[in-house]
Amino acid sequence: MTPAEQVPAQSAVAESAAAWTSSPYPVLVVEADRTVRHANRHAVALFPRLGPGVPLDVCGPAWLARAHACREGEAPTGESVSGMVGERSFEAHPTVQGDGAVVWWLVDDTDHRLAREALRMERERTAFLTEASNALLSSLNVTRCMDVTARLAAEHLADAAVVVAPMRGRLLPLVACLHGQSPQHAAYDADPADVPGLSEALQGFPPVHSRWIDPANAPDWLIPEGTGEVGSIVITPLPGHGVPAGALVLFRRSGERAFTKGEEVFARLFAARAGAALSAARLYAEQASLTVTLMRELLPPALHQISGVEFAGGYRPSQVSERIGGDFYDVHPAAAAGEASFAVLGDVCGKGLEAAVLTGKIRNTLHALLPMADDHQRVLELLNGALLSSHHTRFATLVLASAVREAASVLLRVTNAGHPPGLIVRQDGTVEEVGSRGTLIGVMPTITSTTIEAHLAPGEFCALFTDGITEARGGPLGDELFGEQRLRNALARCAAMPAEAVVEHVQMLASQWLAGRPHDDMAIMVIAAPLTHHLSAVDGRTRGRFTA
Repeated sequence: MTPAEQVPAQSAVAESAAAWTSSPYPVLVVEADRTVRHANRHAVALFPRLGPGVPLDVCGPAWLARAHACREGEAPTGESVSGMVGERSFEAHPTVQGDGAVVWWLVDDTDHRLAREALRMERERTAFLTEASNALLSSLNVTRCMDVTARLAAEHLADAAVVVAPMRGRLLPLVACLHGQSPQHAAYDADPADVPGLSEALQGFPPVHSRWIDPANAPDWLIPEGTGEVGSIVITPLPGHGVPAGALVLFRRSGERAFTKGEEVFARLFAARAGAALSAARLYAEQASLTVTLMRELLPPALHQISGVEFAGGYRPSQVSERIGGDFYDVHPAAAAGEASFAVLGDVCGKGLEAAVLTGKIRNTLHALLPMADDHQRVLELLNGALLSSHHTRFATLVLASAVREAASVLLRVTNAGHPPGLIVRQDGTVEEVGSRGTLIGVMPTITSTTIEAHLAPGEFCALFTDGITEARGGPLGDELFGEQRLRNALARCAAMPAEAVVEHVQMLASQWLAGRPHDDMAIMVIAAPLTHHLSAVDGRTRGRFTA
Protein backbone atom coordinates (compact mmCIF):
# COMPACT_ATOMS: atom_id res chain seq x y z
CA MET A 1 0.00 0.00 0.00
CA THR A 2 1.37 3.39 -1.03
CA PRO A 3 1.58 6.22 1.47
CA ALA A 4 -1.29 7.89 -0.34
CA GLU A 5 -3.45 4.77 0.14
CA GLN A 6 -2.43 4.32 3.76
CA VAL A 7 -3.86 7.68 4.85
CA PRO A 8 -7.52 6.87 3.97
CA ALA A 9 -7.18 3.36 5.44
CA GLN A 10 -5.77 4.69 8.69
CA SER A 11 -8.53 7.27 8.75
CA ALA A 12 -11.18 4.51 8.30
CA VAL A 13 -9.65 2.44 11.09
CA ALA A 14 -9.61 5.47 13.33
CA GLU A 15 -13.25 6.18 12.59
CA SER A 16 -14.15 2.50 13.19
CA ALA A 17 -12.26 2.47 16.48
CA ALA A 18 -14.07 5.63 17.53
CA ALA A 19 -17.42 3.95 16.71
CA TRP A 20 -16.47 0.85 18.73
CA THR A 21 -15.36 2.94 21.65
CA SER A 22 -18.52 5.05 21.76
CA SER A 23 -20.92 2.12 21.18
CA PRO A 24 -23.44 1.57 24.02
CA TYR A 25 -23.02 -2.19 23.54
CA PRO A 26 -20.02 -4.37 24.41
CA VAL A 27 -17.82 -4.59 21.28
CA LEU A 28 -14.61 -6.54 20.74
CA VAL A 29 -12.51 -7.04 17.64
CA VAL A 30 -10.90 -10.45 17.30
CA GLU A 31 -8.06 -11.16 14.86
CA ALA A 32 -8.06 -14.05 12.46
CA ASP A 33 -5.57 -15.77 14.77
CA ARG A 34 -8.28 -15.61 17.52
CA THR A 35 -6.55 -12.97 19.62
CA VAL A 36 -8.28 -9.81 20.76
CA ARG A 37 -7.30 -6.67 18.86
CA HIS A 38 -9.64 -4.18 20.55
CA ALA A 39 -12.40 -4.09 23.21
CA ASN A 40 -14.46 -1.10 24.30
CA ARG A 41 -15.08 -0.26 27.93
CA HIS A 42 -18.44 -2.09 28.00
CA ALA A 43 -16.75 -5.27 26.80
CA VAL A 44 -13.98 -4.93 29.36
CA ALA A 45 -16.56 -4.37 32.10
CA LEU A 46 -18.29 -7.54 30.99
CA PHE A 47 -15.05 -9.53 30.54
CA PRO A 48 -12.33 -8.02 32.77
CA ARG A 49 -9.58 -10.25 31.30
CA LEU A 50 -10.00 -8.82 27.80
CA GLY A 51 -6.95 -7.10 26.36
CA PRO A 52 -5.05 -6.68 23.09
CA GLY A 53 -3.16 -9.80 22.08
CA VAL A 54 -4.96 -12.05 24.60
CA PRO A 55 -6.55 -15.18 23.03
CA LEU A 56 -10.31 -15.01 23.01
CA ASP A 57 -10.68 -18.51 24.49
CA VAL A 58 -8.69 -17.28 27.52
CA CYS A 59 -10.33 -13.96 28.20
CA GLY A 60 -13.81 -14.41 26.71
CA PRO A 61 -16.73 -16.79 27.10
CA ALA A 62 -16.30 -20.26 25.66
CA TRP A 63 -19.41 -20.05 23.49
CA LEU A 64 -18.09 -16.90 21.78
CA ALA A 65 -14.62 -18.43 21.24
CA ARG A 66 -16.22 -21.46 19.58
CA ALA A 67 -18.40 -19.24 17.39
CA HIS A 68 -15.34 -17.21 16.28
CA ALA A 69 -13.40 -20.35 15.42
CA CYS A 70 -16.28 -21.55 13.27
CA ARG A 71 -16.41 -18.24 11.37
CA GLU A 72 -13.04 -18.56 9.62
CA GLY A 73 -13.49 -18.13 5.88
CA GLU A 74 -17.16 -17.18 6.12
CA ALA A 75 -18.93 -14.11 4.66
CA PRO A 76 -18.48 -10.66 6.20
CA THR A 77 -21.78 -11.00 8.08
CA GLY A 78 -23.51 -14.06 9.43
CA GLU A 79 -25.95 -15.44 11.90
CA SER A 80 -25.71 -14.32 15.48
CA VAL A 81 -24.93 -16.66 18.35
CA SER A 82 -26.25 -16.62 21.90
CA GLY A 83 -24.84 -17.55 25.24
CA MET A 84 -24.90 -16.86 28.94
CA VAL A 85 -22.66 -14.47 30.81
CA GLY A 86 -23.34 -15.01 34.46
CA GLU A 87 -27.11 -14.89 34.91
CA ARG A 88 -27.71 -12.83 31.78
CA SER A 89 -27.85 -13.88 28.17
CA PHE A 90 -26.30 -12.12 25.16
CA GLU A 91 -26.58 -12.27 21.42
CA ALA A 92 -23.29 -11.78 19.57
CA HIS A 93 -23.57 -10.36 16.02
CA PRO A 94 -20.42 -10.73 13.81
CA THR A 95 -19.10 -8.33 11.20
CA VAL A 96 -16.00 -9.53 9.27
CA GLN A 97 -13.40 -6.88 8.36
CA GLY A 98 -11.37 -6.80 5.18
CA ASP A 99 -8.24 -8.06 6.94
CA GLY A 100 -10.09 -11.10 8.33
CA ALA A 101 -10.74 -9.71 11.81
CA VAL A 102 -14.26 -10.06 13.19
CA VAL A 103 -16.10 -7.37 15.09
CA TRP A 104 -18.42 -8.91 17.68
CA TRP A 105 -21.32 -6.75 18.83
CA LEU A 106 -22.92 -8.12 22.02
CA VAL A 107 -26.54 -7.31 22.78
CA ASP A 108 -28.14 -8.13 26.12
CA ASP A 109 -31.30 -10.14 25.30
CA THR A 110 -32.07 -11.35 28.82
CA ASP A 111 -35.50 -9.73 28.85
CA HIS A 112 -36.36 -11.22 25.47
CA ARG A 113 -35.14 -14.62 26.57
CA LEU A 114 -37.18 -14.47 29.74
CA ALA A 115 -40.22 -13.39 27.72
CA ARG A 116 -39.71 -16.28 25.29
CA GLU A 117 -39.29 -18.74 28.14
CA ALA A 118 -42.38 -17.36 29.86
CA LEU A 119 -44.35 -17.72 26.62
CA ARG A 120 -43.06 -21.26 26.12
CA MET A 121 -43.87 -22.18 29.70
CA GLU A 122 -47.33 -20.65 29.39
CA ARG A 123 -47.99 -22.66 26.25
CA GLU A 124 -46.78 -25.83 27.96
CA ARG A 125 -48.95 -25.12 30.98
CA THR A 126 -51.97 -24.37 28.82
CA ALA A 127 -51.41 -27.63 26.94
CA PHE A 128 -51.06 -29.48 30.25
CA LEU A 129 -54.24 -27.95 31.67
CA THR A 130 -56.09 -28.91 28.49
CA GLU A 131 -54.75 -32.45 28.74
CA ALA A 132 -55.67 -32.57 32.42
CA SER A 133 -59.19 -31.31 31.77
CA ASN A 134 -59.74 -33.90 29.03
CA ALA A 135 -58.39 -36.70 31.20
CA LEU A 136 -60.34 -35.65 34.29
CA LEU A 137 -63.64 -35.11 32.48
CA SER A 138 -63.41 -38.35 30.50
CA SER A 139 -64.89 -40.22 33.43
CA LEU A 140 -67.48 -39.55 36.12
CA ASN A 141 -65.97 -42.17 38.39
CA VAL A 142 -64.63 -40.70 41.65
CA THR A 143 -61.83 -43.25 42.05
CA ARG A 144 -60.62 -42.71 38.49
CA CYS A 145 -60.68 -38.92 38.92
CA MET A 146 -58.55 -39.19 42.07
CA ASP A 147 -56.11 -41.50 40.27
CA VAL A 148 -55.80 -39.14 37.29
CA THR A 149 -55.32 -36.13 39.57
CA ALA A 150 -52.53 -37.80 41.56
CA ARG A 151 -50.81 -39.17 38.44
CA LEU A 152 -50.86 -35.88 36.51
CA ALA A 153 -49.66 -33.90 39.53
CA ALA A 154 -46.76 -36.30 40.16
CA GLU A 155 -45.84 -36.32 36.47
CA HIS A 156 -45.94 -32.57 35.77
CA LEU A 157 -45.89 -30.63 39.04
CA ALA A 158 -43.79 -32.46 41.61
CA ASP A 159 -41.80 -35.56 42.50
CA ALA A 160 -44.78 -37.06 44.31
CA ALA A 161 -48.41 -36.12 44.92
CA VAL A 162 -51.22 -37.12 47.26
CA VAL A 163 -54.93 -36.49 46.75
CA VAL A 164 -56.73 -36.37 50.09
CA ALA A 165 -60.49 -36.92 50.02
CA PRO A 166 -62.94 -35.63 52.65
CA MET A 167 -63.06 -37.80 55.75
CA ARG A 168 -65.35 -40.82 55.84
CA GLY A 169 -66.18 -41.27 59.47
CA ARG A 170 -62.83 -41.56 61.22
CA LEU A 171 -60.89 -42.55 58.09
CA LEU A 172 -59.04 -40.18 55.80
CA PRO A 173 -58.97 -41.64 52.25
CA LEU A 174 -56.09 -40.68 49.98
CA VAL A 175 -54.42 -41.59 46.69
CA ALA A 176 -50.61 -41.32 46.52
CA CYS A 177 -48.46 -41.37 43.40
CA LEU A 178 -44.73 -41.12 42.70
CA HIS A 179 -43.38 -39.73 39.44
CA GLY A 180 -43.52 -42.47 36.80
CA GLN A 181 -45.45 -44.92 38.99
CA SER A 182 -49.08 -45.97 39.42
CA PRO A 183 -51.39 -44.40 42.01
CA GLN A 184 -51.87 -46.24 45.30
CA HIS A 185 -54.98 -46.06 47.49
CA ALA A 186 -55.03 -46.00 51.27
CA ALA A 187 -57.15 -44.83 54.19
CA TYR A 188 -55.80 -43.81 57.59
CA ASP A 189 -57.27 -43.17 60.99
CA ALA A 190 -55.53 -39.81 61.11
CA ASP A 191 -56.24 -36.23 62.03
CA PRO A 192 -55.67 -33.77 59.13
CA ALA A 193 -55.00 -31.06 61.72
CA ASP A 194 -51.62 -32.73 62.31
CA VAL A 195 -50.48 -31.27 58.96
CA PRO A 196 -50.36 -27.46 58.77
CA GLY A 197 -52.77 -26.27 56.09
CA LEU A 198 -54.34 -29.68 55.34
CA SER A 199 -57.37 -29.32 57.60
CA GLU A 200 -57.98 -25.83 56.22
CA ALA A 201 -57.61 -27.06 52.63
CA LEU A 202 -60.16 -29.82 53.22
CA GLN A 203 -62.55 -27.12 54.41
CA GLY A 204 -61.94 -25.04 51.29
CA PHE A 205 -59.87 -22.25 52.86
CA PRO A 206 -57.10 -20.60 50.80
CA PRO A 207 -53.74 -22.42 50.90
CA VAL A 208 -50.85 -21.40 53.10
CA HIS A 209 -47.48 -20.61 51.51
CA SER A 210 -45.13 -23.58 51.23
CA ARG A 211 -42.48 -21.82 53.34
CA TRP A 212 -44.79 -22.12 56.36
CA ILE A 213 -44.86 -25.91 56.04
CA ASP A 214 -41.91 -27.72 57.60
CA PRO A 215 -41.35 -31.02 55.71
CA ALA A 216 -39.67 -32.49 58.78
CA ASN A 217 -42.97 -32.36 60.66
CA ALA A 218 -44.99 -34.11 57.93
CA PRO A 219 -46.41 -37.42 59.28
CA ASP A 220 -45.33 -40.68 57.65
CA TRP A 221 -48.87 -41.52 56.49
CA LEU A 222 -48.94 -38.42 54.31
CA ILE A 223 -45.61 -38.95 52.47
CA PRO A 224 -45.81 -41.55 49.66
CA GLU A 225 -43.56 -44.53 50.22
CA GLY A 226 -40.37 -44.21 48.18
CA THR A 227 -40.36 -40.40 48.05
CA GLY A 228 -37.20 -40.11 50.12
CA GLU A 229 -36.29 -37.01 52.09
CA VAL A 230 -38.75 -34.22 51.38
CA GLY A 231 -37.43 -30.72 50.79
CA SER A 232 -40.64 -28.74 50.24
CA ILE A 233 -44.41 -29.30 50.38
CA VAL A 234 -47.35 -27.51 48.78
CA ILE A 235 -50.91 -28.04 50.06
CA THR A 236 -53.80 -26.59 48.07
CA PRO A 237 -57.56 -27.18 48.27
CA LEU A 238 -59.53 -28.96 45.56
CA PRO A 239 -62.50 -26.60 45.22
CA GLY A 240 -65.80 -28.22 44.30
CA HIS A 241 -69.31 -27.09 43.48
CA GLY A 242 -70.15 -25.42 46.77
CA VAL A 243 -68.51 -28.19 48.83
CA PRO A 244 -64.71 -28.81 48.92
CA ALA A 245 -63.72 -31.89 46.94
CA GLY A 246 -60.55 -32.56 48.96
CA ALA A 247 -56.95 -31.38 48.99
CA LEU A 248 -53.86 -31.81 46.79
CA VAL A 249 -50.44 -32.25 48.43
CA LEU A 250 -47.28 -31.88 46.32
CA PHE A 251 -43.81 -33.05 47.39
CA ARG A 252 -40.37 -32.08 46.10
CA ARG A 253 -37.32 -34.02 47.26
CA SER A 254 -34.54 -32.51 49.34
CA GLY A 255 -31.67 -31.16 47.25
CA GLU A 256 -33.94 -29.78 44.56
CA ARG A 257 -35.15 -26.20 44.41
CA ALA A 258 -38.21 -25.37 46.47
CA PHE A 259 -41.56 -24.60 44.92
CA THR A 260 -41.67 -21.09 43.51
CA LYS A 261 -44.57 -18.71 43.91
CA GLY A 262 -45.45 -19.19 40.24
CA GLU A 263 -45.50 -22.98 40.66
CA GLU A 264 -47.80 -22.70 43.64
CA VAL A 265 -50.18 -20.49 41.67
CA PHE A 266 -50.15 -22.95 38.78
CA ALA A 267 -50.80 -25.82 41.19
CA ARG A 268 -53.93 -23.98 42.33
CA LEU A 269 -55.08 -23.64 38.70
CA PHE A 270 -54.66 -27.39 38.22
CA ALA A 271 -56.37 -28.07 41.55
CA ALA A 272 -59.37 -25.98 40.47
CA ARG A 273 -59.90 -28.20 37.43
CA ALA A 274 -59.31 -31.39 39.39
CA GLY A 275 -61.70 -30.25 42.13
CA ALA A 276 -64.43 -29.46 39.60
CA ALA A 277 -64.05 -32.91 38.03
CA LEU A 278 -64.06 -34.67 41.42
CA SER A 279 -67.08 -32.68 42.53
CA ALA A 280 -68.95 -33.57 39.34
CA ALA A 281 -68.01 -37.24 39.76
CA ARG A 282 -69.22 -37.28 43.37
CA LEU A 283 -72.46 -35.53 42.41
CA TYR A 284 -73.00 -38.08 39.64
CA ALA A 285 -72.29 -40.95 42.05
CA GLU A 286 -74.79 -39.56 44.55
CA GLN A 287 -77.44 -39.07 41.88
CA ALA A 288 -76.77 -42.52 40.45
CA SER A 289 -77.14 -44.06 43.91
CA LEU A 290 -80.35 -42.12 44.47
CA THR A 291 -81.63 -43.17 41.05
CA VAL A 292 -80.87 -46.82 41.75
CA THR A 293 -82.71 -46.60 45.08
CA LEU A 294 -85.75 -44.95 43.53
CA MET A 295 -85.60 -47.20 40.48
CA ARG A 296 -85.69 -50.25 42.69
CA GLU A 297 -89.11 -49.14 43.93
CA LEU A 298 -90.43 -48.13 40.50
CA LEU A 299 -89.32 -51.11 38.44
CA PRO A 300 -91.79 -53.98 38.02
CA PRO A 301 -90.99 -56.88 40.36
CA ALA A 302 -89.79 -60.33 39.38
CA LEU A 303 -92.80 -62.66 39.46
CA HIS A 304 -92.97 -66.33 40.37
CA GLN A 305 -95.36 -69.02 41.53
CA ILE A 306 -97.36 -68.06 44.63
CA SER A 307 -99.60 -70.47 46.56
CA GLY A 308 -100.06 -72.74 43.56
CA VAL A 309 -100.72 -69.92 41.09
CA GLU A 310 -98.09 -69.12 38.47
CA PHE A 311 -97.33 -65.45 37.76
CA ALA A 312 -94.98 -64.04 35.14
CA GLY A 313 -94.48 -60.55 33.75
CA GLY A 314 -92.43 -58.59 31.27
CA TYR A 315 -91.88 -54.87 30.74
CA ARG A 316 -90.21 -52.85 28.00
CA PRO A 317 -89.98 -49.04 28.32
CA SER A 318 -90.55 -46.78 25.35
CA GLN A 319 -86.98 -45.45 25.45
CA VAL A 320 -83.91 -47.68 25.39
CA SER A 321 -82.11 -45.24 27.70
CA GLU A 322 -84.90 -45.41 30.30
CA ARG A 323 -85.78 -48.26 32.61
CA ILE A 324 -89.07 -46.94 33.91
CA GLY A 325 -92.22 -45.52 32.37
CA GLY A 326 -95.99 -45.47 32.57
CA ASP A 327 -96.74 -49.23 32.42
CA PHE A 328 -96.54 -51.35 35.55
CA TYR A 329 -97.64 -54.55 37.22
CA ASP A 330 -97.57 -55.91 40.77
CA VAL A 331 -98.47 -59.11 42.56
CA HIS A 332 -99.24 -59.12 46.28
CA PRO A 333 -99.20 -62.62 47.83
CA ALA A 334 -102.13 -63.72 49.94
CA ALA A 335 -101.88 -62.94 53.64
CA ALA A 336 -102.95 -66.47 54.60
CA ALA A 337 -103.30 -69.89 53.00
CA GLY A 338 -106.52 -70.27 51.06
CA GLU A 339 -106.86 -66.56 50.37
CA ALA A 340 -106.43 -64.95 46.97
CA SER A 341 -103.28 -63.25 45.77
CA PHE A 342 -103.89 -59.76 44.41
CA ALA A 343 -102.43 -58.70 41.05
CA VAL A 344 -102.67 -55.44 39.15
CA LEU A 345 -101.54 -54.28 35.73
CA GLY A 346 -101.88 -50.65 34.67
CA ASP A 347 -100.99 -47.99 32.16
CA VAL A 348 -100.49 -44.33 33.13
CA CYS A 349 -100.98 -41.68 30.48
CA GLY A 350 -97.56 -40.53 29.22
CA LYS A 351 -94.01 -41.88 29.13
CA GLY A 352 -90.75 -41.59 30.98
CA LEU A 353 -90.01 -40.29 34.45
CA GLU A 354 -93.13 -38.13 34.87
CA ALA A 355 -95.39 -41.08 34.14
CA ALA A 356 -93.25 -43.29 36.39
CA VAL A 357 -93.79 -40.89 39.32
CA LEU A 358 -97.55 -41.33 39.08
CA THR A 359 -97.01 -45.04 38.59
CA GLY A 360 -95.17 -45.15 41.91
CA LYS A 361 -97.98 -43.28 43.64
CA ILE A 362 -100.60 -45.69 42.29
CA ARG A 363 -98.58 -48.71 43.34
CA ASN A 364 -98.08 -47.31 46.85
CA THR A 365 -101.77 -46.47 47.16
CA LEU A 366 -102.79 -49.96 46.06
CA HIS A 367 -100.36 -51.43 48.54
CA ALA A 368 -102.04 -49.41 51.30
CA LEU A 369 -105.46 -50.71 50.14
CA LEU A 370 -104.46 -54.39 50.30
CA PRO A 371 -106.67 -55.10 53.37
CA MET A 372 -109.70 -54.55 51.13
CA ALA A 373 -108.25 -56.20 48.02
CA ASP A 374 -111.19 -58.60 47.76
CA ASP A 375 -113.51 -55.66 47.04
CA HIS A 376 -112.18 -54.52 43.66
CA GLN A 377 -114.82 -51.83 43.22
CA ARG A 378 -114.00 -50.26 46.58
CA VAL A 379 -110.27 -50.32 45.80
CA LEU A 380 -110.85 -48.55 42.48
CA GLU A 381 -113.08 -45.92 44.09
CA LEU A 382 -110.52 -45.07 46.74
CA LEU A 383 -107.69 -44.99 44.20
CA ASN A 384 -109.75 -42.76 41.93
CA GLY A 385 -110.34 -40.34 44.81
CA ALA A 386 -106.62 -40.27 45.65
CA LEU A 387 -105.68 -39.39 42.07
CA LEU A 388 -108.35 -36.70 41.77
CA SER A 389 -107.10 -35.01 44.93
CA SER A 390 -103.48 -34.93 43.76
CA HIS A 391 -101.82 -32.31 41.59
CA HIS A 392 -101.38 -34.77 38.73
CA THR A 393 -103.48 -34.22 35.60
CA ARG A 394 -102.73 -37.64 34.18
CA PHE A 395 -105.12 -40.58 34.17
CA ALA A 396 -104.58 -44.32 34.28
CA THR A 397 -106.17 -47.56 33.15
CA LEU A 398 -106.09 -50.60 35.40
CA VAL A 399 -107.02 -54.23 35.54
CA LEU A 400 -107.25 -55.94 38.94
CA ALA A 401 -107.09 -59.69 39.39
CA SER A 402 -107.52 -61.94 42.42
CA ALA A 403 -106.27 -65.50 41.96
CA VAL A 404 -106.60 -68.44 44.35
CA ARG A 405 -105.88 -72.14 43.90
CA GLU A 406 -108.96 -74.38 44.15
CA ALA A 407 -108.02 -78.03 43.90
CA ALA A 408 -106.62 -78.55 40.39
CA SER A 409 -107.73 -75.21 38.99
CA VAL A 410 -107.36 -71.52 39.71
CA LEU A 411 -110.30 -69.23 40.45
CA LEU A 412 -109.71 -65.85 38.85
CA ARG A 413 -111.67 -62.64 39.46
CA VAL A 414 -110.88 -59.80 37.05
CA THR A 415 -112.05 -56.16 37.23
CA ASN A 416 -111.31 -53.73 34.42
CA ALA A 417 -111.01 -49.95 34.70
CA GLY A 418 -110.67 -48.57 31.17
CA HIS A 419 -108.00 -51.11 30.25
CA PRO A 420 -107.82 -53.47 27.24
CA PRO A 421 -109.65 -56.70 28.19
CA GLY A 422 -107.58 -59.68 29.24
CA LEU A 423 -107.42 -62.88 27.21
CA ILE A 424 -107.83 -66.41 28.59
CA VAL A 425 -106.17 -69.26 26.70
CA ARG A 426 -107.56 -72.73 27.20
CA GLN A 427 -105.64 -75.98 26.87
CA ASP A 428 -106.87 -76.58 23.34
CA GLY A 429 -105.68 -73.14 22.19
CA THR A 430 -109.06 -71.44 22.34
CA VAL A 431 -108.75 -67.76 23.23
CA GLU A 432 -111.51 -66.11 25.24
CA GLU A 433 -111.89 -62.45 26.06
CA VAL A 434 -112.44 -61.49 29.70
CA GLY A 435 -115.66 -59.47 29.49
CA SER A 436 -114.99 -57.03 32.33
CA ARG A 437 -115.41 -53.34 31.48
CA GLY A 438 -114.91 -50.09 33.43
CA THR A 439 -114.07 -46.39 33.31
CA LEU A 440 -110.71 -44.63 33.55
CA ILE A 441 -109.07 -43.84 36.88
CA GLY A 442 -108.39 -40.23 37.80
CA VAL A 443 -110.84 -38.55 35.38
CA MET A 444 -114.38 -38.59 36.78
CA PRO A 445 -115.46 -38.34 40.43
CA THR A 446 -117.30 -41.66 40.12
CA ILE A 447 -116.30 -44.78 38.25
CA THR A 448 -118.09 -47.91 37.10
CA SER A 449 -116.64 -51.36 36.63
CA THR A 450 -117.66 -55.00 36.42
CA THR A 451 -115.96 -58.06 37.91
CA ILE A 452 -115.78 -61.31 35.97
CA GLU A 453 -115.00 -64.71 37.45
CA ALA A 454 -113.25 -67.43 35.48
CA HIS A 455 -111.72 -70.83 36.23
CA LEU A 456 -108.34 -71.80 34.82
CA ALA A 457 -107.75 -75.53 34.39
CA PRO A 458 -104.18 -76.87 34.61
CA GLY A 459 -102.18 -75.47 31.68
CA GLU A 460 -104.59 -72.58 31.06
CA PHE A 461 -103.68 -68.97 31.59
CA CYS A 462 -104.96 -65.40 31.49
CA ALA A 463 -102.86 -62.74 29.74
CA LEU A 464 -103.17 -59.11 30.84
CA PHE A 465 -101.38 -56.55 28.68
CA THR A 466 -101.11 -52.85 27.90
CA ASP A 467 -101.99 -51.25 24.58
CA GLY A 468 -98.29 -50.72 23.86
CA ILE A 469 -98.25 -54.29 22.53
CA THR A 470 -101.37 -54.22 20.34
CA GLU A 471 -100.61 -50.69 19.08
CA ALA A 472 -96.97 -51.40 18.24
CA ARG A 473 -96.39 -50.25 14.65
CA GLY A 474 -94.19 -52.34 12.43
CA GLY A 475 -94.46 -54.97 9.75
CA PRO A 476 -93.09 -54.79 6.20
CA LEU A 477 -93.92 -51.09 5.75
CA GLY A 478 -93.54 -50.07 9.37
CA ASP A 479 -97.04 -48.56 9.73
CA GLU A 480 -99.18 -51.59 10.56
CA LEU A 481 -100.42 -52.26 14.11
CA PHE A 482 -99.51 -55.50 15.79
CA GLY A 483 -103.18 -55.71 16.66
CA GLU A 484 -105.30 -57.85 18.97
CA GLN A 485 -105.83 -60.62 16.42
CA ARG A 486 -102.12 -61.13 15.93
CA LEU A 487 -101.76 -61.24 19.72
CA ARG A 488 -104.59 -63.78 19.98
CA ASN A 489 -102.91 -66.01 17.41
CA ALA A 490 -99.61 -65.79 19.27
CA LEU A 491 -101.24 -66.66 22.60
CA ALA A 492 -103.13 -69.58 21.05
CA ARG A 493 -99.82 -71.15 20.07
CA CYS A 494 -98.71 -70.87 23.70
CA ALA A 495 -101.44 -73.17 25.08
CA ALA A 496 -100.18 -75.29 28.01
CA MET A 497 -96.85 -73.42 28.04
CA PRO A 498 -95.40 -72.08 31.35
CA ALA A 499 -96.35 -68.49 32.14
CA GLU A 500 -92.78 -67.23 31.80
CA ALA A 501 -92.44 -68.82 28.36
CA VAL A 502 -95.66 -67.11 27.24
CA VAL A 503 -94.33 -63.71 28.31
CA GLU A 504 -91.02 -64.25 26.51
CA HIS A 505 -92.79 -65.43 23.34
CA VAL A 506 -95.06 -62.38 23.17
CA GLN A 507 -92.17 -59.99 23.88
CA MET A 508 -90.08 -61.63 21.16
CA LEU A 509 -92.86 -61.33 18.56
CA ALA A 510 -93.53 -57.69 19.47
CA SER A 511 -89.82 -56.88 19.23
CA GLN A 512 -89.54 -58.55 15.82
CA TRP A 513 -92.62 -56.68 14.65
CA LEU A 514 -91.18 -53.33 15.71
CA ALA A 515 -87.74 -54.00 14.19
CA GLY A 516 -86.20 -51.21 16.24
CA ARG A 517 -88.88 -48.60 15.50
CA PRO A 518 -90.19 -46.21 18.20
CA HIS A 519 -92.91 -47.62 20.42
CA ASP A 520 -94.91 -47.00 23.58
CA ASP A 521 -94.28 -48.69 26.92
CA MET A 522 -95.20 -52.36 26.75
CA ALA A 523 -96.14 -54.64 29.64
CA ILE A 524 -97.66 -58.09 29.89
CA MET A 525 -98.58 -60.25 32.88
CA VAL A 526 -99.66 -63.90 32.70
CA ILE A 527 -101.59 -65.68 35.47
CA ALA A 528 -101.65 -69.45 34.97
CA ALA A 529 -102.77 -72.69 36.58
CA PRO A 530 -99.51 -74.65 36.40
CA LEU A 531 -99.05 -78.18 35.15
CA THR A 532 -97.24 -80.63 37.45
CA HIS A 533 -95.42 -83.51 35.78
CA HIS A 534 -95.17 -86.80 37.76
CA LEU A 535 -93.38 -89.93 36.51
CA SER A 536 -94.80 -93.39 37.16
CA ALA A 537 -93.89 -96.90 36.05
CA VAL A 538 -96.60 -98.68 34.01
CA ASP A 539 -96.04 -102.10 32.40
CA GLY A 540 -92.35 -101.85 33.16
CA ARG A 541 -92.02 -98.55 31.22
CA THR A 542 -91.75 -94.98 32.51
CA ARG A 543 -94.63 -92.81 31.36
CA GLY A 544 -95.53 -89.20 32.03
CA ARG A 545 -98.79 -88.01 33.57
CA PHE A 546 -99.85 -84.39 34.20
CA THR A 547 -101.60 -83.77 37.49
CA ALA A 548 -102.36 -80.64 39.40
